[in-house]
Amino acid sequence: MTYQFKTDVFEGPLDLLLFLIKEQKMDINDIPISTITRQYLSYLAILQELNLDLAGEYLVMAAELTRIKSRELLPFKEAEDAGEDEAGYGEDPKDALMRRLLEYRRYKEAAFELRRREFERGQIYCRQGEAVVNDDPEGPLMDVTLFDLLTAYQKILNQKSFKKDYEVKITTLSVSDRIKYIMEILNVSESMTFESLFTAINTRQEIIVLFLAILELMRLRLIRVQQTSYSDPLRIYKNADKKTQDEILQNHLESEGAEETKHAF
Repeated sequence: MTYQFKTDVFEGPLDLLLFLIKEQKMDINDIPISTITRQYLSYLAILQELNLDLAGEYLVMAAELTRIKSRELLPFKEAEDAGEDEAGYGEDPKDALMRRLLEYRRYKEAAFELRRREFERGQIYCRQGEAVVNDDPEGPLMDVTLFDLLTAYQKILNQKSFKKDYEVKITTLSVSDRIKYIMEILNVSESMTFESLFTAINTRQEIIVLFLAILELMRLRLIRVQQTSYSDPLRIYKNADKKTQDEILQNHLESEGAEETKHAF
């Protein structure tokens, strides 16, 4: 059965653009379209390699970036009527894209601020007894995005040296088995670094399956991936107790088995 993972629960195309702008420390008001288009398409290639179910808006944005890039290569000719759009006149699509990004960033920042206030309010309790101070040496943790994970995944691939083997081997790789493997580790250690999961793996196929298992566990809300700052290593944390894990995984396996049965007919 070909494994597909839906990314729409994580991010959208504007999130990817904002991520690339942040990662490359670009000015959102002056985006180098050629650079951002090349990087955007490289991320789409990673998503397709993983066989992730790409939402249509990702491809629409890719087409829009390509159109803007093509328009920049054409000689500019001012129109007598600013409202004309037939020969490439009218509003610059790059300006329209920048406005969308700025507006979307404002909404994201507002949503983040609301979540922060909700979290702070949740830390306030009526005093019932002696106060206990919890000093966290790691500092506050922040959730990572799908694109942070893809960057870490690509880094793992770049660090590995895969041997070219022309012998045909039949290897059964199961996402469900990798899910159980990850949860077994977390039930013992509570947390681990993202990179440590891939230390003993030396084939590209195994890396892909393990990464898909991480994404599936995030979708099931059984783990969370966080970091203390943008440059720090990603850490994977258990997000549910053993009983909850067993219930969710049992339902997951049953639904997966039903899906396989449906495809069999």
